[in-house]
Amino acid sequence: MMKVECTRLPSGLTVVTERMPHLESVALGVWIKSGSRDETVNEHGIAHLLEHMAFKGTKRRSARQIAEEIENVGGEVNAATSTETTSYYARVLKDHVPLAIDILADILTDSTFDEEELRREKHVILQEIGAADDTPDDVVFDRFAETAYRDQTVGRPILGTPETVMSFTPGQIRHYLGRNYTTDRMFIVAAGAVDHDTIVRQVEERFSTLPVTPLSTPVLDTARYTGGDSRESRDLMDAQVLLGFEGRAYHARDFYCSQILANILGGGMSSRLFQEVREHRGLCYSVYAFHWGFSDTGIFGIHAATGGENLPELMPVIIEELRKSSASIDQQEIERARAQIRAQLLMGQESPAARAGQIARQMMLYGRPIPNEELMERLSGITIERLTDLAGRLFFDTTPTLSAIGPLEQLAPMGDILSSLNIKPAAVQALAG
Repeated sequence: MMKVECTRLPSGLTVVTERMPHLESVALGVWIKSGSRDETVNEHGIAHLLEHMAFKGTKRRSARQIAEEIENVGGEVNAATSTETTSYYARVLKDHVPLAIDILADILTDSTFDEEELRREKHVILQEIGAADDTPDDVVFDRFAETAYRDQTVGRPILGTPETVMSFTPGQIRHYLGRNYTTDRMFIVAAGAVDHDTIVRQVEERFSTLPVTPLSTPVLDTARYTGGDSRESRDLMDAQVLLGFEGRAYHARDFYCSQILANILGGGMSSRLFQEVREHRGLCYSVYAFHWGFSDTGIFGIHAATGGENLPELMPVIIEELRKSSASIDQQEIERARAQIRAQLLMGQESPAARAGQIARQMMLYGRPIPNEELMERLSGITIERLTDLAGRLFFDTTPTLSAIGPLEQLAPMGDILSSLNIKPAAVQALAG
């Protein structure tokens, strides 16, 4: 039987484990409630650079030794940076958990940020930025975020810019680290063949030097959704189009309702958008809806990839599906969406890496692990009336965000899209401003 155990150390660091019977491996990691959004104006991209530099050498290990030690036992180690979180994680056989904890502690408490390693890694990230710029479906999402949250850290690309990345010094990295990587914002989570008490002891020993209080005041930047229009004409085979609206934050009442609505509209091959736009009309090869939550805001979006000649018909069809969702939703659609979310939850529990990540996100957002039964209970309270009401408020009461890249000659002007959504004059005026 799987069991989640949680211990808060005297330092403020939280350790959470879940034993998964019959497994021989463990997925474990350190999740920090800090990401690109916690950068100052002059630190754009430093959260992601820090994630890279953590593996480039400590006082005890070179970059090569870090890689070799974990791979010598058949394990793997990696990291990821998002808008509001950063994670460093490893996957090993159960006998090698002490090594994984030691390496994760080493890179997070004793990295040297060597000048020569920093110089090399900056050029690696420049290549990463270039590769992203060459990928239209990455660009369209970056432009979307920048437009939805104009001139705010929450809307900036995580990778930074070539200019900002090249400007960073080891001192700036240490300053960001000292301001954000404190015990009250860090969670160590392990899932698989674990023994909770043993991991707690090892973590307490190896992570004892983590700072308890920040070296300076963390960045607090409340999100302000603006909406807007971003178009970039490129000579491409296909157009990438993203139409979105302000969604709901994790703690908002309508958060789970928004998840269900996104699933109904574009969550799979049986969804409304897939069936109408792709299957019935053949207007694109890819279309889906999504809802992303942040701590104080969210994004509800529809992404489509299509030939430029289909744009005149595509946008009105998408908008009509949004309109239909505010008027009528079938109970069967709700049940299907619930079943898909439940399946995702249960399937995630079969993977220690997915389960560790799920627990970590719940700890950062809600301060405790959320049982699946509780999640499903929240979803069970969602009714047809709540969904149609939400759709009306999401799609027709707020300024939309449009981001598009590719052959856009036939994409309707933003004014026409606003008119078709019956956006109020005040919102149109705000967009123009």
